[in-house]
Amino acid sequence: MTDEGSNDGLLRIGLPSKGRLSEAAAQLLHDAGLSFRRTERTLFARCRDMPVEVTFLRTDDIPVLAEEGAIDLGITGADLIAEHCRHDLGGAGPGDSGPGLIPRLDLGIGSCRLAICVPEKSAVASPKDLQGARVATSFPTITRKWLGDRGVTVHLVELSGSVEVMISLGVADAIVDLVETGSTLAANQLRILDEIGRYETVLVQNRGRRHADLADRIVRRLEGVVIARSYSLLEYNIPRSRLAEAEKITPGFNSPTVSGLEDPDWCAVRAMVRRGETHAIMERLEAIGASAIVETAITNCRL
Repeated sequence: MTDEGSNDGLLRIGLPSKGRLSEAAAQLLHDAGLSFRRTERTLFARCRDMPVEVTFLRTDDIPVLAEEGAIDLGITGADLIAEHCRHDLGGAGPGDSGPGLIPRLDLGIGSCRLAICVPEKSAVASPKDLQGARVATSFPTITRKWLGDRGVTVHLVELSGSVEVMISLGVADAIVDLVETGSTLAANQLRILDEIGRYETVLVQNRGRRHADLADRIVRRLEGVVIARSYSLLEYNIPRSRLAEAEKITPGFNSPTVSGLEDPDWCAVRAMVRRGETHAIMERLEAIGASAIVETAITNCRL
């Protein structure tokens, strides 16, 4: 670990320096075997067992710094990439050496949606009704393009902070902002007029692909953790006469593992299942005579 600038021999990963995304991203790296320790106010941390340096940055800056080559990989929101980068995910066209980013992995964390919101009592019924209106947002690029694609021209009030109070302050007629639960909208007496897009946290790579083999190793490790978080391992006993039915309920990734029990009329089954479907699957198995049904969390995998 160091407080100095990065060594060119190290692969650099940009992580958010603050907030929930910072904690989630750091945990993801640790789970993938990229262990580091960050002390207070440290901007750099060296991974223990790999030639990798983690750089802690403002979340908004990560897409730009990855695009410019200051970092090799970055964890940030797809919404920020669309807003701040000169090229959207995927970079420039084939053969173009210009700036851009390569999307490597959806990380399954930080899901959000960007929406146009208006006062609950507003007569505005569609985005076209906003022609000439004042719209406050911290996502001017996305907003301008989305409305422009629909033939709507507005006066954008560009802000860097919270925008939900701008209507009550008389600054705007509508806002474009990230929406999670909707409780903030309700508190400010706003409603969603239309949804611009849904975004989540992603891992991106600079098009220069420095340390390409190492970057691919890291992506593969992270992929194993991301997939594992989406699945559980289900184990149960089932009468052999009902095995075919059970296999339809838990087909596994390629196929389930079936083992014989001391009682020849019974067998044990192990299979990966979607974590969000586990309760329903256990109920279906129980209904056809399965017993000793156990769910085990998966922390890592390679499929």
